Amino acid sequence: MAWREMFDEKFMTAEEAAKMINSGDVVWVGALTSGAPQVVDAVTDRYEELENVRLVGDFSLTEYKCFKNSKYKGHVSYDTLFLGTYERVYLKEGNIRPNIVKFADSYKAISEVYKPNVMICEVTEPDEEGYMYYGCTGVAWNGKVADIVDKIIVQINNCQKKVSGWKHRIHVKDVDAICRHDHPVYEYIQPPVTERDQIMAGYILPLIPDGATLQIGIGGVANAVAYGLTDKKHLGVQTEMLTESLMHLTKQGIVDKDRVVAAFILGNEETYDFALTGIPQLGPVDEIISPSVAGQIPNFIAINGCMMADLTGQICSETVGHRQYSGTGGQLDCIRSGNMSPGGKSFLCMPSRKKMKDGTYHSTITLNLPAGEIVTVPRTDVMYVVTEQGIANLYNRPIEERVEAMISIAHPNFREQLRKEAIEAGLLRE
Repeated sequence: MAWREMFDEKFMTAEEAAKMINSGDVVWVGALTSGAPQVVDAVTDRYEELENVRLVGDFSLTEYKCFKNSKYKGHVSYDTLFLGTYERVYLKEGNIRPNIVKFADSYKAISEVYKPNVMICEVTEPDEEGYMYYGCTGVAWNGKVADIVDKIIVQINNCQKKVSGWKHRIHVKDVDAICRHDHPVYEYIQPPVTERDQIMAGYILPLIPDGATLQIGIGGVANAVAYGLTDKKHLGVQTEMLTESLMHLTKQGIVDKDRVVAAFILGNEETYDFALTGIPQLGPVDEIISPSVAGQIPNFIAINGCMMADLTGQICSETVGHRQYSGTGGQLDCIRSGNMSPGGKSFLCMPSRKKMKDGTYHSTITLNLPAGEIVTVPRTDVMYVVTEQGIANLYNRPIEERVEAMISIAHPNFREQLRKEAIEAGLLRE
């Protein structure tokens, strides 16, 4: 049977597709911008007749119905491997369960812990051969999940992009239901680069050699670094997230076009259209940022943001007190890759102080992490810590040297108190 005939046989409404979900099903929902919201919400609309349907996703950029009301609990629930804005907002409703999984281990978590039997995701229109592409963010997980589930429901969106890479598409013959809903793909606008970001970037840029391979995370500092690399040559990209700044470096010829590898592309429409050039090669996130892969690349440079650190270098990047704010994501994987790489480096960046609701300032570098603040990067893995006050190399250094280095990059208003506390705690000698 020709694929076009298969397509016609499998085409249905979102409501019809939702009826294929049964009580007890575990459903992988495409992450970020690939989540097929109409089908997912149609499943939630059936909540009274369903029991214990578990949706599993990651950093949703869609405001699903099941997030919004505790009445869905026990019927249609949602587990996430990384809290995005919507998961964070609706966490208090009690129907979202955060998981804390390194992206390099995320496929293991999906296949060995959750064991989904269904996948729901967005795809492109079929090409001439009948292949539908997962789009700019779907490749990171969908291609490998498709290999282990029993049932696949796809929603065509003509705004999704036909990307290049591996595990990046699925054929009409391999899906069970096809729906359609055309809508703009959510754009993720990066925060503007501030003067403070540029100061921090200034400490990092001299340490990046020609020919380096970059992993850059979300945030102003990462973008300030990328936009500041205009005098470098023959850079490469190996990153979980390809951003607007990395796209511009490639278009300018600073990044070699045959060295652009990512798990997903997240940004504005121009960044998504960049996928159509065939330059970015997208693949499963666990294969791209695993230290066993990225750590073998010479001069691998990992640049990420964090929230707090203690005086010995323990880093918190994901919680506010006991409240989960984001997730481990790929940060620890990329830090370890930078450390393992021949000539590689890793950087963790944060402002030296934060403004509280009452208008006062607190140091982001403290004697101990506050109660509930989670260690995202153990101190044994931390290499460079950067604030607008300076840069500290902690890697494999004695505790006393670490503490001195951290005090040196703390905000000047807090250094005397930090030194006093370090002496009282026995971390420094008087």
